Amino acid sequence: MERIRLPRPILKFRPALNEACRIDCFPFVDHKMFWVDHLGRPFLFEAETRLMDMLPCLHKPKSMPFSVFVPNADADNDYEHHRPGSSLFVMERIPKPEVNSSTQWSDQFEAFVYCKHKRTSTNFSKTWQWQLLPPPPYVREPKYWHSCSRPEISSYTSLTVNGDPHICISIDGVGTYCLNTASHTWIKVGNWTLPFHGRVEYVPEFNLWFGFSSDESPHYLAASNLSAMDSQPQLVGRWEELYLPEDLKECKNPQLVNLGSGRFCITRFFHSRSHNSDSRGDVDQNVAVFTGVEVKPCFQDANGGSGKVELQMIPHKSLFHKSNHTTIDAVF
Repeated sequence: MERIRLPRPILKFRPALNEACRIDCFPFVDHKMFWVDHLGRPFLFEAETRLMDMLPCLHKPKSMPFSVFVPNADADNDYEHHRPGSSLFVMERIPKPEVNSSTQWSDQFEAFVYCKHKRTSTNFSKTWQWQLLPPPPYVREPKYWHSCSRPEISSYTSLTVNGDPHICISIDGVGTYCLNTASHTWIKVGNWTLPFHGRVEYVPEFNLWFGFSSDESPHYLAASNLSAMDSQPQLVGRWEELYLPEDLKECKNPQLVNLGSGRFCITRFFHSRSHNSDSRGDVDQNVAVFTGVEVKPCFQDANGGSGKVELQMIPHKSLFHKSNHTTIDAVF
């Protein structure tokens, strides 16, 4: 396997030296990245122009957030109405209980919406604005908060239900909910969870959703049809792209980048310990392995097989990056 070395960064961004705090980074749109610090202060960075803009602050900082971007180009270009356009939904992965809350909204769930300001009458004026969302109902139901542990959102994706865009989340031990991104209303679709772990991506070429399987680690690339949610979706394929020796264990969850047309980059993260002859003791290193894969339809021989179309995963090149002092946190 070939080793790669990262070039000089195009941007260095970190908290103040006296603040050992995390900065979260999310993919946005059109080669843009969305950054937010521990105080809820967001920044928008455009990779092509290398420009950074400050944005309105979140209503409340998030501790372990995830994001889902829902595009709406038609509404973005409609300046005559107040209908919301594209939105970036930012949610707590492990929300706190709100059993005694008396308000409709929750500061643990927010949407960054491209829309007209309600106080302006200018037709050609739209900006990005934060809006609080109602929480999924389980956050305020006492029966889910009877122990010390808090239910975790284990998988999430976007999909269309009856022509309306929705965000779908699964919570371990609770079930699966869908949020209508236009009306901001939640519905529970089942006590089951999606057969995935982490972010799930829709691939229109196959009309399937791809992500990592919910099996015990290691999680492998898998696919399922989430078009019908009247029962628990089942996997239609699961593929192992990289052989992992038994003594090599992943140190955190893998990450998936959708490159389009059934092509993906899978990144896995490991800790490696090697002996350094020039120093005392062993040296710990962070290792990231990048593997390009391609999913293609496989047409079975109608004479000898069932004649139906199945999917096959073709692994391509794998590259690894190793570092003593830094670790790759996000790939997109």
